[in-house]
Amino acid sequence: MAAVDLEEVSVRFGPHLALERVTLGFAEGELFALLGPSGSGKTTLLRTIAGFVLPETGAVRIGARRVERVPVEKREIGMMFQGYALFPNLSVADNVGFGLRVRKVGAAEERRRVGEALELVRLGPLGKRRPRELSGGQRQRVALARAIVTEPRVLLLDEPLSALDKALRAQMQIELRRIQREIGITTIMVTHDQEEALTLADRIGLLESGRLGQVGAPREVYRRPRDLSTARFLGEANVLEGALGDDGREADDGSRIERSGTHAPGTILAVRPEHVRLTLEPPRDARDARLRVTLTERIFSGPSVTCLVERHGQTLRARVREREIDTLPERGPVWMSWAPEDTMVLARSAVGEPGEVSSGSDAGRG
Repeated sequence: MAAVDLEEVSVRFGPHLALERVTLGFAEGELFALLGPSGSGKTTLLRTIAGFVLPETGAVRIGARRVERVPVEKREIGMMFQGYALFPNLSVADNVGFGLRVRKVGAAEERRRVGEALELVRLGPLGKRRPRELSGGQRQRVALARAIVTEPRVLLLDEPLSALDKALRAQMQIELRRIQREIGITTIMVTHDQEEALTLADRIGLLESGRLGQVGAPREVYRRPRDLSTARFLGEANVLEGALGDDGREADDGSRIERSGTHAPGTILAVRPEHVRLTLEPPRDARDARLRVTLTERIFSGPSVTCLVERHGQTLRARVREREIDTLPERGPVWMSWAPEDTMVLARSAVGEPGEVSSGSDAGRG
């Protein structure tokens, strides 16, 4: 039995079906990230586990216990909200201990557990301060301490780091992962930030229009997405449909993409921009996929340069290291190549049109 189990869970708000027959298990002690575009049902799923939303159909279990009709306060769940929801008139220690006082824990026990929680999040000396006297990262840690001080079985995080700037968010990702591993609590996190999910999670799951898509380890889902929608949401994907026609045989200019006879009918091919090489000469390895393309633009971004290339009216992207760009012309014909194992075989998706280059960096906001 997983720490949390959803079985055929559907949620409806009036005529809108927010979750459709979602079946998913969250293992004991894992950190699971829920991803999806705005309106996909991520927060609804989290609120259904917490008890704020009653499913229309299906079962929600925490351990072996069904909890659809169990009140929020009796589900043994800690929840950290996006805005932290700290009481401005209370000290840090009183904010952290609020849930314990509601549960009528004795004063001595409250002090002990609050002290331990503050030490865990590295805020031990700041217990007497007010939230307004803290930085954004410190307020985030107070909210996390308050969520775990009651020793819940499950921790739910709704966009926990979205209010922080980029540098602080990266620092807090490390801290959040450290704390989660140290206490070993089953953690389910909603985030719109794909990089955050790939960095933090043991497993990730994608929701789209209330339906559960691919679930798996971050590397597995990123490297081997099942369909075009997943490939585009998690990063960028160059869709290669039509690059060489339907048979994929070598073109007159030497371009070639190996196709095996095992690809199911209707599948399309794609490659990540970071797996692509750009060179003046064709690749030496005869197995490598290769396209003769025209370099049209360079976009500098620090350690890497995104190069836009064109082939037969289609714009593709290659992400190369900054020092490698000096070997290429400003504009003109080059070879785009990649290892055969980096070719992704994808099922078709209703999201987007084949041939477009889509970035996951702005998808799923909100």
